[in-house]
Amino acid sequence: MGRAFEYRRAAKEKRWDKMSKVFPKLAKAITVAAKEGGSDPDMNAKLRTAIANAKAQNMPKDNIEAAIKRASGKDGIFTEITYEGKAPHGVLIMIECTTDNPTRTIANIKSYFNKTPNASIVPNGSLEFMFSRKSVFEFENPQINLEDLELSLIDYGLEELEEIKIDGKISYIAYGDYTDFGKLNEGFESLQIPVQKASLQRIPNSPITLSEEQLSEVEKLLDRIEEDDDVQAVYTNIE
Repeated sequence: MGRAFEYRRAAKEKRWDKMSKVFPKLAKAITVAAKEGGSDPDMNAKLRTAIANAKAQNMPKDNIEAAIKRASGKDGIFTEITYEGKAPHGVLIMIECTTDNPTRTIANIKSYFNKTPNASIVPNGSLEFMFSRKSVFEFENPQINLEDLELSLIDYGLEELEEIKIDGKISYIAYGDYTDFGKLNEGFESLQIPVQKASLQRIPNSPITLSEEQLSEVEKLLDRIEEDDDVQAVYTNIE
C-alpha cells in the first residue's frame, strides 16, 4: 500500500505550525460533524473524533465549544466538496474542502492551477479510481500486546497495522476500509486506546516517484492549495 499521504502529511504539518491556520480548519470539521449528527459527542462518533483531533493539536476548549455552538446558527452551514486536478510530472491531486461559499472556493482552486504550467482542474470523478479511501487511526504506545491488539481490531474492520517513525518518535497507524470508520473508532474506544488522529484518507493505488527538482515544482502548487482556508485535506499520488 502506498504511503504518499504520510509524506504529504509531514510536509503539511510543518506548514500548519501556525495556529491561525490549523484552528479554523479543525473548527470547521467540528461544526460540520455537529451539524450532521448533533452536538452531543457521546451520541455522535464523527464529532468525538473531530474533537479528539482538535485536542491533539492543543485547540483550546473554548474554541471547541464555540465550533459546536456554531452548528446551530446560520453561519454553521458548510458544504463539503472534493475537487480533482492534475499537476506536472504525472501528479494527481484530490482536494477536500469545507466551505460556506462554493463559488469562492472553486474560483480560488482554479486560480492555483491556472498559475501553474501544465496543471489543470479535471471533472469530479475522473481520479477517484486512482485512490483508495481508507479509515486511518494514529495512536502511540498501546498498553496491550500489538498482536493481541491487531486480533481484537480485526473484528472492528482492521485491515493493516503499521509502525512508523516521525522525528524519532514511534507511532502506530491502523488502516481499514472507509466504510468501517465508525466500527474502528468504536474498537479503539472499547479497548480504551487513546487515538491521536483519526480521519478518512485517500491513498494512491499507483504512487509515483519524483526527482527533487520535480517535487519542488509541484510543491509550489500544493503550498498554494493547502494555504487556502477552505481546504481541509490534500492527497496526491506522490510516493
